[in-house]
Amino acid sequence: MLTLFTTAKPFKGHNGIIQRNALKSWTLLHPDVEVILFGDEDGAAEVARELGLRHEPHVERFEGKLPYVNFLFGRAQQIARHDYLCYANCDMVLTEDFRGAVEGAVRWRRRFLLVSQRWDSKITEPIDFGRAGWGEEARRAARTRGVKQDPRNVDVFVFPKGLYHDIPPLVVGISYWDWWAVWNALAQNVPVVDCTPYMTAIHQNHDYGHYPGGKEGTHLGPLAMQNYRLAGGPEHFRWTEDATHRLTRGGRISRRFVRIRYRTRTRDLWLEARRIFTYKVRLPVWFFLLNVTRPLRNLLGVRSGAAPRSGGKP
Repeated sequence: MLTLFTTAKPFKGHNGIIQRNALKSWTLLHPDVEVILFGDEDGAAEVARELGLRHEPHVERFEGKLPYVNFLFGRAQQIARHDYLCYANCDMVLTEDFRGAVEGAVRWRRRFLLVSQRWDSKITEPIDFGRAGWGEEARRAARTRGVKQDPRNVDVFVFPKGLYHDIPPLVVGISYWDWWAVWNALAQNVPVVDCTPYMTAIHQNHDYGHYPGGKEGTHLGPLAMQNYRLAGGPEHFRWTEDATHRLTRGGRISRRFVRIRYRTRTRDLWLEARRIFTYKVRLPVWFFLLNVTRPLRNLLGVRSGAAPRSGGKP
């Protein structure tokens, strides 16, 4: 049916709960689904055995930390049992509507990229997968009490084996590699299908304590800027709103004839200008002020605050 692959944080605390929720939901999509968990983080081997996942402990990483996208996608395409793969972040709960979206896309065309906007949902406890209707309950909770994120948040990618090759040395876990992945499919003239109207991709909220600088660091830090440069900048950034097709609520894939390229180009130019201003002006001034006021703040017992926000990926 489908091979899903991902990499995880250590299976501890709240991250452990939501990652188990995500992985378990994937195993229930279809009796023949394959799930590959990359990485040797604490608890990964035990969770893989418990849930019947394929565990690949070896991962090539940037300075021994965040995994490289080219390794994950390349290795997954080499070893996957099925012809279609899905990369999803390990905090995404997927239910039967996701399965329906994949099956509809496969019937429609051999080559495609399937993406979706996500719904942020507060989940703090293990999901009771033994309860009938758990999927419908999770979707309803996300849509009624959660937040639908904008098209920049791409956490699920379904594609045929062999679609991705010659990937730059981008790293997962921070911004820009996902935008590049959407652009790359479009650059190959592969149709991109936005299935947001049809399915509810449930993102379980979490903190960013695992990354230096927290959430801000994932799109403003040095490694994020490395991704930004390697991806090629805004010319190589595309989101779900750039999809060529849409999977409607009724399950039909229709072409998006109205795609306002001028608006997209304006958006890209504005994004680039905002980046330049942030890195050339705002951040240097901010860190200068932090340095010169550090003695006084230490004397008063005041901790430095977060860096000023920019318009990066939420």
